[in-house]
Amino acid sequence: MRLKRFAALAAVSVLAFGAAACGGEDPGTTPTTSKFEAGTTMEKLSTAGKITIGTKFDQPGFGLKGLDGKPAGFDVEIGKIIAAELGISADKINWIATPSAVREEVLEKGDADVVIATYTINDKRKQRIDFAGPYYVAGQHLMVRSDDSSITGPDSFKDGAKKVCSVQGSTPATNIEKFLKDKATQLVLFDVYTKCVDALKNKQVDAVTTDNVILLGYVSQSNGAYKLTGSKFTDEPYGIGVKKGDAKFRAFINDLLEKIYADGRYAKAWTDTAGKFDANVPTGPAVNRY
Repeated sequence: MRLKRFAALAAVSVLAFGAAACGGEDPGTTPTTSKFEAGTTMEKLSTAGKITIGTKFDQPGFGLKGLDGKPAGFDVEIGKIIAAELGISADKINWIATPSAVREEVLEKGDADVVIATYTINDKRKQRIDFAGPYYVAGQHLMVRSDDSSITGPDSFKDGAKKVCSVQGSTPATNIEKFLKDKATQLVLFDVYTKCVDALKNKQVDAVTTDNVILLGYVSQSNGAYKLTGSKFTDEPYGIGVKKGDAKFRAFINDLLEKIYADGRYAKAWTDTAGKFDANVPTGPAVNRY
């Protein structure tokens, strides 16, 4: 009897070993597959089923953290579209705040898989990271208090009497410098734009400068306290930051941008977000496949 029982157990063990050797999967697991080329960022993210996206948390219309703790805006919607194309649902996106000064850093460290944060493409930044896009072209502008008629454009700062606020590490902060008589006393820098808006409210500065569509968001929320003055004085092509050298991921995003320009997803993303401040749906700019 003992010999028969041992033989039966041995047979079960052999069958189990054979099934494991042939199938290679735990019966309780479902293998994850990806439609993307093995080894690419797309394949890794798709297989993982999650993605980390860096964006701004302080910019109405593009990336603003809501009462629910989640960011909302045009950049956020573009991020959701990229995630969806990878097969990743919106609830599997990990959003992290990426103020201007840290955008390259989070990509280099691998803290974010992609950065979509009103991120102007320029040659200096391209030394550290790569850009897909552009997907939008903004223009730098000035926001002042509604009762202030003394500032009509960037030339108004050349006499050295007025102060302007922007954020550390931003293109607008660099651009405004050439209009200042004394950078040390006239240019006030913070880490986020909401602090600039507070400084304008408290009359610590005379103007805030960044891209027009961002400022329009602050104007719309100010109950008439602020206005834009003059006209835009730069062009700012917004790109989507990826890790340096990741050409396949950049090409994937560029292909997707061209796709959503045509299928209506780009227009809907704008209308639902920044379009509340600027109803003119932008024409998707030609991507730069450098």
